[in-house]
Formats: sequence, structure tokens, C-alpha cells
Amino acid sequence: MMKPTVVIVGRPNVGKSTLFNRLTRTRDAIVVNLPGITRDRHYGEGLVGSKPYLLVDTGGFEPVAKDGIFHYMARQARQAVDEADAVLFVVDARTGLTGQDREIAAELRRSGRKIWLIVNKAEGMKHASAAADFHALGMGEPLAISAEHGEHVSDLMDLVLADFPEAEREPATADKHPKIAVVGRPNVGKSTLVNALLGEERVVVFDQPGTTRDSIYVEFERAGKRYTLIDTAGMRKRGRVDEAVEKFSVIKTLQSIADANIVILVLDARQEISEQDAHIAGFILEAGRALVVAVNKWEGLTETERDQVKRDGARKLNFLNFARFHFISALKGQGIDAVLRSVNAAYAAAMSKLSTPRLTRMLMLAVQQQQPPRAGMVRPKMRYAHQGGSNPPRIIVHGTALDRVSDTYRRYLERFFRDAFKLTGTPLIVEFKTGRNPYARDGAKHR
Repeated sequence: MMKPTVVIVGRPNVGKSTLFNRLTRTRDAIVVNLPGITRDRHYGEGLVGSKPYLLVDTGGFEPVAKDGIFHYMARQARQAVDEADAVLFVVDARTGLTGQDREIAAELRRSGRKIWLIVNKAEGMKHASAAADFHALGMGEPLAISAEHGEHVSDLMDLVLADFPEAEREPATADKHPKIAVVGRPNVGKSTLVNALLGEERVVVFDQPGTTRDSIYVEFERAGKRYTLIDTAGMRKRGRVDEAVEKFSVIKTLQSIADANIVILVLDARQEISEQDAHIAGFILEAGRALVVAVNKWEGLTETERDQVKRDGARKLNFLNFARFHFISALKGQGIDAVLRSVNAAYAAAMSKLSTPRLTRMLMLAVQQQQPPRAGMVRPKMRYAHQGGSNPPRIIVHGTALDRVSDTYRRYLERFFRDAFKLTGTPLIVEFKTGRNPYARDGAKHR
């Protein structure tokens, strides 16, 4: 079951971005620059509410704009609404109902989506007075909140998410095999790679209903191993792929990443790595997904061009140094088996079970080779480590004064554990947990 998509819309300056930041609990939103769009759209993981969801913040919506930036922002908002499972229509309690609010409401009613009317900036106001004007929109009960102060925001999301089923858990006996999302910008060769992976023999092809964008899950076997490919836009038949008109949807890309446990990020060797590539890679990393990078269209490049592509990738995607890069030709079927070998290795690494005794031995060896630096008069002391989760592997280090450990030392431990356990292809998270010293206060008394 894919995460539902919740889209925030409204005219400018009603507090949409404030609500987005409140719901994602961050001000570091993922930003993807869409081609031909002069205004960024923000995407993030919703963290307020009883269920996980993908959140989209759109620019100010002006439906009647015919050209310029507001026209592009409106077109962008319409696409987001078309792909939404729920829409939060935000209005301003302080300003009251405006003509633009009425225009947006009329367009949203035509969309057929579930609309929630959110009256923002209602702090210090009685609910009835804040909502009074907005009953005229005929969009159900207006819900008064304050995104700035967090008032009633959690209650709002409980209402919104109540319509969506709980994510289904796979039974413990389920046959575990990699679920792969193939993602990338338009025209990089994703569809060609999908067809190269599937080949001529498909084991089972079926549609699995998920959200309003029913994703397609395609099961296949290669070299005796079983895989599932996830595609939210629909698989293309061999010989009928027209990538020149392939539609790029950020929402569908992010949904696909969220539903997979391993991602193949496809890049075009004949184009420079763009900010869009880096943003997609950043979302993969933030989602904690295992990753293989496939640099496509490698055929026909000179050695000089190939060297330049490798240098460009190492520089612009240096934060993906945990992943294997493959240089392939999906069209000619070159390098496909190597990509799948890396998929298998990355999946195994992401699902690794690491024993506490061995983790602790490796921790002690890491500290022996390089101690954590002092923080003032205190040197953090590490005592033992255990695994706190998989996909991605999460290692919890216990000790004292670990809140003083630097980010540099954390990265050192990540590299050490990755090398020690051969965890190639998956992000790795190292967390610190400081235990209270039960003798600290007593000792002070008896000095």
C-alpha cells in the first residue's frame, strides 16, 4: 500500500509553507526544480498524524492567471491536485473570504478530490468567528487552526488520515525479494532499462490497487532470482516506448521510492548531472533506501568523455559514496546483469542482521584506532553497540557523554562499520544513546 499524497493549496500568503514546515517538522524541505517552472514546489514526509504520508506544498494558486509566474504556479498546483489523495485548501482567518478563495474553491470542486477547508491564522480567535465567512464556500465544515503555533494541527491530520487504510504488513512467512523502483529524469532511458530487466519472459504481471494512482507491480525472474518492479505510471510494452513524450511526475517518483526497498537511479551519460538528479538522489537518501546508480547511454562515448562523466558524478553526487555506480547501455542490454548483482548485494546489506557482540567488538576496534575527540573537559566514552533496525541498518551506540560526539566522528564510525560488515549499497545510520551515571550524584555527596 503506497503512502497517500496530501497536497496544500491556497492563494499566496495564507500560511501554506508554515503548515508544510509544521507537518514535516523541518525547514529543510526537499525542493525539485521542474523544467520550465519558475517556482519551486516542496516535497516532504509528513510526520504529524497517525499514518505516514507524502506532503506537497504548492506555490500561490491564482486560477485566472494567463501568463507569467502566476500562470506557471497555477499549472503546477493543478498537476499536484490531479495526483493528490487529499487536498488541504488553506484560507486566512485574519483576511476573511476573498474573491480568489472563491475561484480556487470552484476549481477544486471540479477536481473530484477530497477537499479539507483549513482556516489558518486562527490563534486567539473563537472557532465559530474564525470559520464564519468560509461556510459560504460550501466545502463542508471549515477547520480552524494555527500553523504558526501548532494549534489543532495534529487533530486536523487525524481527521484527514482517517480515510486511508493502515499500511498492510507482509506476513512473516512471505517470500522476501527486492522491490525495485527505477527512477530518474525524463529521457534518461528508464523505460528502456525496465524492458531490458524484464526481457521477453515475465513470470506474473498484475495490477495491485493502491491509491487513486494505482501503481503497477511487475514480478519477474532473472538468473533464478525473483524481483518486483514498481511503476506508478504504467509499464510500457517493448517496441512502444516513446521517451520523448514521457511525462515526469515528481509525486509519482517519490511514491515509487517510498514503496520500494531498493532504487535504481538512472542518469544520462550524455547530459550533465542536474540539480534535479541531485534532488531525487537526496530524497532516496532521506527515505533510507538502498541504491544502485545506473549511468545509461554509455555506448559510443570516447574515453575522454567517459572520464569526464565519472569525475562529474564523483563530484556532484559525492553524498552517494555508499552506492555502486554502473555504466551501462540499456538499449544494447550491456551491463544489466552487473546492475542486478549490485541490487542483490545492496538489498542483502540493507536487510543485514548484525549481532550485538560483533557490533561491540567492531566499536571497540574503531575506538582503539581513533578515539572520539574531547569536548571541553569531557571525552565521550563508548561502551557497546546493538542494531536498532534494518532497511536501512541502524546501529545504536551506548555510553556516556555521547551527546558530545562530533558529526565528523559519527561519519568515521559509519565508514568503519560499513567496511567491517561490507554494507555496500545501503545508507547506514549511527545513533548515540547516553546512559545516566547512577553514581554521579551519590559520588558527589560522599567526596
